[in-house]
Order: sequence, then C-alpha cells, then structure tokens
Amino acid sequence: MTKTDDNLIPEEELSAADLKLAEELASSEAGARNPTGAFPKKVLFFVPLIWTLFQLWYASPLPFIFNFFVVNSTEARAIHLAFAIFLAFVAFPTFKKSPKNYIPLQDWGLGLIGAFCGSYLFIFYSALADRPGMPSQMDLVVSVVGLVLLLEATRRALGPPLMVVATVFIIYTFGGQFMPDVIAHKGASLSKGMSHYWLGTEGVFGVALGVSTGMVFMFVLFGALLEAAGAGNYFIRTAFAGLGHLKGGPAKAAVVSSGLTGLVSGSSIANVVTTGTFTIPLMKKTGFSAEKAGAIEVACSTNGQLMPPVMGAAAFLMVEYVGITYIEVIKHAFLPAIISYIALIYIVHLEACKMGLEGMEKNITKTVSKRLLTFAFTVLSLIIIGGVTYYGLGWIKGVAGGATIYIVSVLLVAAYLFLLWVACKVPELEQTTEINELPPLGPTAQAGLYFLLPVVVLMWCLTVERLSPALSAFWATVLMICIVVTQRPLKGVFRKMQGETFAFKTGLTDLINGMVAGARNMIGIGVATSAAGIVVGTVTLTGIGLVMTEFVEFISGGNLIAILFFTAIISLILGMGLPTTANYIVVSTLMAPVIVDLGAQNGLIVPLIAVHLFVFYFGILADDTPPVGLAAFAAAGISGGDPIKTGIQGFTYDIRTAILPFMFIFNTQLLLMGIDHWYHLVITVVGATLAMLAFAAATQGFWLTKTRLWETAGLLLIALMLFRPGLVWDRIYPPLIEEPAAQLESYIANMDPGSSLRLVLQGEKMNGKIFTKTIMLKIGEEATGAERMAGVGFETREEEGKILIDNVVFSSAAEKAGIDFDQEILNLQVPTHRLPKELVYIPTLTLFAFLYVVQSRRRKKDELAKLVV
Repeated sequence: MTKTDDNLIPEEELSAADLKLAEELASSEAGARNPTGAFPKKVLFFVPLIWTLFQLWYASPLPFIFNFFVVNSTEARAIHLAFAIFLAFVAFPTFKKSPKNYIPLQDWGLGLIGAFCGSYLFIFYSALADRPGMPSQMDLVVSVVGLVLLLEATRRALGPPLMVVATVFIIYTFGGQFMPDVIAHKGASLSKGMSHYWLGTEGVFGVALGVSTGMVFMFVLFGALLEAAGAGNYFIRTAFAGLGHLKGGPAKAAVVSSGLTGLVSGSSIANVVTTGTFTIPLMKKTGFSAEKAGAIEVACSTNGQLMPPVMGAAAFLMVEYVGITYIEVIKHAFLPAIISYIALIYIVHLEACKMGLEGMEKNITKTVSKRLLTFAFTVLSLIIIGGVTYYGLGWIKGVAGGATIYIVSVLLVAAYLFLLWVACKVPELEQTTEINELPPLGPTAQAGLYFLLPVVVLMWCLTVERLSPALSAFWATVLMICIVVTQRPLKGVFRKMQGETFAFKTGLTDLINGMVAGARNMIGIGVATSAAGIVVGTVTLTGIGLVMTEFVEFISGGNLIAILFFTAIISLILGMGLPTTANYIVVSTLMAPVIVDLGAQNGLIVPLIAVHLFVFYFGILADDTPPVGLAAFAAAGISGGDPIKTGIQGFTYDIRTAILPFMFIFNTQLLLMGIDHWYHLVITVVGATLAMLAFAAATQGFWLTKTRLWETAGLLLIALMLFRPGLVWDRIYPPLIEEPAAQLESYIANMDPGSSLRLVLQGEKMNGKIFTKTIMLKIGEEATGAERMAGVGFETREEEGKILIDNVVFSSAAEKAGIDFDQEILNLQVPTHRLPKELVYIPTLTLFAFLYVVQSRRRKKDELAKLVV
C-alpha cells in the first residue's frame, strides 16, 4: 500500500493510474493525438515512415551511386522542416483541451501550408539562387507565413516558451530602433529580415536545422530501432542482474540502465518513462520513499543526456559550433559524464546505508574466489575480443584493401549468427515492467549480446574509420535494421519453434513501427532546431552578440565567476520550458562568446568546447529543476510522489553535476585537455573520481557514518583541491612568467612545433574603450620565427619601442583568435619549469585518510552502542 494525498491506494491501482501522467508527458515528444479515423491513422503512420525513408536515403551513399535524387544540404533541410511542420500540426492538438481523437480541418490546412512553406527552398531552389537578396512578393509572403506557422508548430509541440523567445528576437530584429539605447540598432526591413530568416542559411535553415537533418535524425532512429528490437529491456534487466543484490541495488541498477539508455536516447523524459516503469516500483519496494525513488530516476535520466555519443543531440551541434571533430567532442565530454555517474551510484549507496536498506535476494551465492575468477575471466575475454577486433580488422584492411568491406561484412554476419545462437541457449527475457526476483547475470547478459554489434559498428566507424557521424549512424542503423527483421525468424530456427512470435512478418512489423516511432520522436527536435535558428539569425543580423558582451560585462563587473553564475541561471530558466537542444543553441549563441572574451580579458584562456559544455550541462539540469522540471513530473507520475518534492530531491542529487562545469572551466584537464602521458591521464581520472566521491559524501551529509559540520567542510575542501590543484599551487609557484614582447620572434623560433604561444594584447574597442586580453596560438613547423608567425597568420612592427600587429591574414588562426591590426603585444607568457601541481594531492589525500579513520572509529562506536542497547 502507498499513501498518496492522505488516501491509501493499492499498489496495482497506483501504477496503472499514475503511469497515465507519465505516458502523457512522454507522448508530448511524439505527438499527443491518437485519432480514431482510418485515414488520419494512415497519415500519422505513413508520413513519418516516408520521412524516415527519405532520411535513410539522404544519409546513405546510394544517391551518388545511382546518381538519382541527389539533394544538397539546403534542400535536405527544407524537406526535413516540411515533414516536421506538417506532423506538428496533425499530431499535436491546438490546446491541451482540444479533441485528440480526430484532426480538425483547419489543422490539415495549416499543416499542408506549413509543409509548402518549409519545402519552398527545395521546390524553388534554382530560382531563389538566381535572385539572392532580391526576394519577390511571393518569396516574402511564403517567408512570413512560414515563420508564423513555424512558431505555432513550436508552441504545439514544445509549449509556449521557445515560441515566446523566438518571437521576442523577431520583434527585436524589426523594432531595433525603438529599443533602449544599450541594445538599440537601426532595425531591419521586411525584405532583409525574411531573406535572412527564411530564404537563406543564416536563420531557420541554418546550422542547427542542418545538424538535425544530417546527424540527429539518424541517431534518434538508431535508438528507436534498438528499442523496437528489445535492447532497452535487455539493458535494464542486465543492469538489475549485475547490481540488484547490492545495497540499494534497484536504485544502482536504475543509474546504470539509464546511462545505457542515455547512450542512444536524446530525451530525459523518455528515459524516465522507459526505465522508470521498471526501477521506481522496485526502489519503493526496497525501502526508498516515493520522492527519493522518483528523484534517483530523474537524476540518472537527466544525466543520460551527458553520455556520449549522442548527448541529447548537442554533441553534433558542438561539432558545427565549436569547429572540432566529433571524436574530440566525445573525448572531452567523456570523463565528466563518467565521474558524474559514478558519483550518482555512490549517492545511491549512501542513501541506502543511511536507511539501512539491502538489495534484492540473490538466488545463487558465489564465494569470493569464484567472483574474482569470474571477473578476471570476463575482463580477459573482453580484452581478447577487443584486441582481435581492433588489430584483426586493421590487419584485414592492410591486406585486403578495397575488398575489406566484403570480408568484414561476412565476419559481421558470422558474429551475429553466433551471438544469436548463443542467446538461444538461454530463455528469452521477460517483457513485463515488473522484476519480482533478481535475474541471473550470466543468462541475462547472454540473451542479448548481439545487441552490442550495432554499437560496436557505430563506434568503429566513428573512431577507427573516421567516417562522418551521419554515415557512421547510417551503417549502424543498417545493421540494426537487419537485426530487427531477422532476429525473430532466426531464433525460431535455432530454438526449433514456430508461431507468430518467430515469424518474419512480425520482425518486419517491428522494423516499420520503429521507423515510425523514430520519425515521430523527431517532430519536436525538428521544430526546436528550426525555431532556435531564429535566435541565431537575429544574432548574426543585428550584431546583438557584441551588445551582449558589453551588457554582461557591465552587470558582472568583468568578473568571470559572476558571468558563469549568470549564464548558469539563464540556462536553468530557459531550460525549464525549452528542450535541451533548443536551450543549448540559444544560450551558447548568446553567452559562449561572452565567456570566452571575458575570460581572455581576465587572463584566462577558456577553450570554446568548455564553454559549450558548461551551457549544455545547466540546460540539462533544468529538466529536474522546480517548478517546471518535466522529468520530475514524469517520475512523480510513476512513483505517486509529490512532483515538486521529487524535483527538489533530484536537484540535490544533481548538485554534483552542477559543480562540474565550474571545475572544468578552470581545470581543462577534466576535459582531457593538456594530458601528455598515460600516467598523467591515470592521475587525472583517479583524482577527479575521488573529488566527486568526496563532494557527493559532503552534500549528502553521510560517508561511513553521518558527517559532522567540520567533516563536511573537510570533504568539500578535499573535493576542491582534487578538482583544482592549481588553485593553491599556482599561487605558490606561478605557472607563467612574463617576457618582453621584443623577444617574440626569437622566442617563437626556439619553440617546439605544436606547442602553444600565449600573448597578452592591448587594443581599443569601437567605442574607444581600452581592453586587454590573453590569446593562445599553436605554432607550426616552419624554420624561422618570422616564418612561424606568418604560418599562424600575423606580422609585427616596432614603433616607439612598442611591438604592434602590422598585418593579419584573413581567416587565419591569428584572426580567429582575435588578433587585429594595430593591437599592441604587451608581453609573452612563458611556461615556468616547476614541480607538477598534482603534488597538492599528497596533503589532500592525507586529510582524506584522516577523515576516513575518524569516521571509521565513530562508526564502530555507534555499532557497539547499538549492540549494547
């Protein structure tokens, strides 16, 4: 029995009634209508299916092989948006109270008009290319109508917040002359504004929609097909089998299964509803309150978006916005995501210890020696398989050359058939949402090993073959399609069973349903990236980015910490109503350049990827931040708890995630930047992990036993020192010394190729204000200092004893770093030879050990006292 609103409700009734709310929240991303008519049902089935087939065609090499229906990126964006707008009108009702069992006539009309406006660039591509900047009356009408319908589609699919934000920016574009002086501009004409927003690739059809079209769709489809194949259920049950017997086992399994689901899911709400139906009831049964059970699921589901390779679609946007490769994005995002999840598992463990909870009963108990032997055998097997795969395929590629693809395809088919045969040696996994007893780990893991093959193919294509993310996802999806279609009939052959469950037709139905689900999941993302393009377009059209720098610098007093807090708050506020992707686009467009610029003025070189990850992290945290926190509402719908309390509790668990961005802004080694040796990597990973565990214990007020105030302060100090060892060390031994600018050429000549040159520049802004900033440039392999400066893209001259910038090469590294004509080079910042800052770890770990001893003794005393009583 569970108490809700002071009434006792049977558990079975609670799960049925409250799941309805969670399903409604989740359905908001795939369309809330479920029409009863045959024709509307067919439209909502076949249009998403056609959309998926188009995206598969566009992502594949087939158009170029057959030289048929070859579309460029702009045309593909237009088709993508046309599908998204049409489906937004027919799949989502006008208002929450509007009928959901049929599609009104006006919605058909608006959907078709919106689809025409969205595809206008595709239909009239050649004609528009012949008159750039000179739109016809028809162009303007279509642009205005399309913009209005896009805003309405955004409101229906995602609610009012993003629509309101986009509308405000449009008003600012056309009414700039009426704005306060601090943000005023001359305003744009209708022709100029519409050309920018709708008829070019600077606004709606910009980078964000391009990423949605080229990359995000394929990964969302890949995730939908994994779910259709049963991989989601496999991940969840394997996590329970491995962790369910530990203290707070179901909660720890929730963390791991949400992390696995988050690998391919771009939505925290979908993650909550998918894994929460399993995990939340089990957490409650083991002793967690409704609010804590919901909060744990919320915390691990929102963190699912941190996990590479998908990262809620933001990873692909970062590739375009930051200008680095997809592999680099994954590398930089990996360590913070992993230590955040490790800390969440630890928080769950601490909660279980505080409440004296135990895990689920294990059917078979192994001795310590058997456990160690099993663990060693598993690790050794993974190493052997990994080595054979990596070096074996590498050897085949070197020997077979162009025939490698055929040989690897045969090997892949053989591996699939073998793993499917292995899976058929154990019983099929249950498909229910209840886990009443702990599943055996071996058979459970064995039952779905073949699901890992598409993930292996995806990572191989990305990391080894270095294919584009879209093409990598395409090949992984092709394999996933083959698995969805063939797994049932092949299992029937291996198990020697017949029936509808093992029919080829059933597998084909699973495939088509997965394709439709993938496209419907893309409706919200499609309109969100398009609407967010309005904000990006406004920034490029009006120059408000420069105004934002001045404004933010004024309100923060030029203090970098203050601007980071300001940015975090903006991200949280916007994220309460905006999807993570749209929130990331809006805030990173406005604030990322400001943080980089102010950091440079404070003498801190902040990598652009660090700023983008900072914005992204706080956008994610908005999903469990009261009073909106949609993920918290979804979890509360399943748990029967109070949604506000669930959100607050979830945010307390997520404080560890909130602290990470502030740390990696000032210590970029947490993003695996500046790591020179393998032992440096080990020290960084171990230090960051211990720091996060100490911070988790401090915020939970419990370690080995309940912490006292001074112990909490000590744990926080330990976390800070391990996260930022340079905070103390840099004050004792400065990492940089200043050298005269006159030595620039000779100093560059003696630098190692690939090393970084730090310069302090002074210049004058357009308003006459003097500024100082620090920049960093990577030096090439040229012979002389002058040649190396030319390779970077700048020249200098001496004037009255000052070294001034004399020339800057267009689009060079120097120009991108912010070097401009007539700026003065004040000095060079040269690295000093000093002992490593990680020596701070020695006294820090000593304090850690001291606190451990103190806590351990007090825990023993408490246990003895309980025995006496």
